[in-house]
Amino acid sequence: MNLDVLAPGLLTTVQDAGRDGARALGIGLAGAVDGYSLAVANRLVGNPTTAAALEITLSGPRLRFRRAATIAICGADIDARSDELTLPGWRPIHLRARSTLTLGACRRGARAYLAIAGGIDVPRVMGSRSTDLRGGFGGHAGRALRAGDGLSVGARNAPHAGANALSIAPWWIDPEPDLAFADSIAVRVLPGRDATAPADALHAQEFVVAASSDRQGLRLHGPPLHLADRRECISEPVVPGTVQLPPDGQPIVLLADAQTVGGYPRIGHVITADLPRLAQRRSGQRLRFIPVDHVQAARANAQQRARLARIALAISARPFHG
Repeated sequence: MNLDVLAPGLLTTVQDAGRDGARALGIGLAGAVDGYSLAVANRLVGNPTTAAALEITLSGPRLRFRRAATIAICGADIDARSDELTLPGWRPIHLRARSTLTLGACRRGARAYLAIAGGIDVPRVMGSRSTDLRGGFGGHAGRALRAGDGLSVGARNAPHAGANALSIAPWWIDPEPDLAFADSIAVRVLPGRDATAPADALHAQEFVVAASSDRQGLRLHGPPLHLADRRECISEPVVPGTVQLPPDGQPIVLLADAQTVGGYPRIGHVITADLPRLAQRRSGQRLRFIPVDHVQAARANAQQRARLARIALAISARPFHG
């Protein structure tokens, strides 16, 4: 074990890019809710973008590093400290051996990602190291971290990981425009199979994020929506981003721990490029849906992938000098 969990935080889990190929068995994707921030954090420490890291929700853990390590913290703007120094996000940081890293409250956003050079080394279950909280498998013992847990980190693969002093890169990666921390944001949505009445009701108002939201779905509050066709639906496939409409008329946007099928009407689907924005929504914040077509959705996804490629090139061109 290279890493000791002194305090677990509110909800800290091991997550990677998710568990593909098991939906036919009723097993969901799991993985990071904000895959963009996970990918950038991994790039910053020299890992593959899909490597396992720690996903931190709202309030983070306190960790002791037995060995020197290179880390990066991306996603939410979180209070991070080590050796009595405040640590910034979105850049590589080298910690000395026996360092204690304290991750406090998320000041903006809901989820932060701690990547460590070498990746969190837990067993792969069905091709992924992600924690499936609903199924109770994967990650570390199929659950959130607890005080007293120990984690292993893969072989160190970043320069200066054996440095004897804390050091911070003088450059950083700008998360915009892929993340948005404002109290009210817009997300782009494709039309769903089941329309609301009137047809543009989903796009005509703001919704407030409910406190009952979790990794399975973002629950929204607003004036109730009603279906144009109220006939009973059979269960059909759903994926992260699907917007469902329960009988109370309050939409749910499915996230990483979404089930594989659902019986609620599907009234829209948030585009892949905007899922990181949903991941950072907190209780009481607002969002509105902007309609787009499949061409616009594909273009937005391509643009995001291009930005990730440019970030990878920029990181490779900036050797660390802490």
